[in-house]
Amino acid sequence: MTALQLEPLGSYREYPQDEMRERAMRFHEEMSRRRTVRDFSSRPVDRAVIESCLLAAGTAPSGANLQPWHFTVITDAAVKRRIREAAEVEEQEFYNGRAPAEWLEALAPLGTDAQKPFLETAPVLIAIFAQRYGYLPDGRKVKHYYVPESVGIATGFLIAGLHSSGLATLTHTPSPMNFLNRICGRPDQEKPYLLLVVGYPASDCKVPHAGGIKKPLPEFVDWK
Repeated sequence: MTALQLEPLGSYREYPQDEMRERAMRFHEEMSRRRTVRDFSSRPVDRAVIESCLLAAGTAPSGANLQPWHFTVITDAAVKRRIREAAEVEEQEFYNGRAPAEWLEALAPLGTDAQKPFLETAPVLIAIFAQRYGYLPDGRKVKHYYVPESVGIATGFLIAGLHSSGLATLTHTPSPMNFLNRICGRPDQEKPYLLLVVGYPASDCKVPHAGGIKKPLPEFVDWK
């Protein structure tokens, strides 16, 4: 067992109240411009931007600080094609019988279907994997804790960073996603969590009106 070692909190910054309100308001305004995009340009994305956003995702809090995530970045056209083909097989089954009517009704205002051309058109796909366990340098197996929660927080950091950098994203979750392990060469102890589509919106991009309707604060927050 590693002994506890404490160090000063040198990274924290406190701001005057007015600046705190301003920064909070600006962050809300920035994130409120975020929209899920399905029409992507094929225009390349600067690798340095992706890497900086991934570094930010890696700072997310996690259970016991075990950081149970892995991100596979896909830019190769042939690999993206394989992912699209595998995803559309699952999506065809989903839309043609697997999905309950209630689910399809909920999706109708968003205009989704089994065709996923954005998986090839977008310049970057990021396959996010949740690691059930890992290994120490000496080979010992280590169980990971609060894995979905930890990976979800890291994914949120990543999406916020990409949006703030000027990129558009789409969270894609074909079910099941086991094909991502095979295509990305990831081990069985890693469960595919989400496929993040990243790039610039197409010049003629349109988004569903329903996707921009968010609940007002009183509907999802209360104070005690």
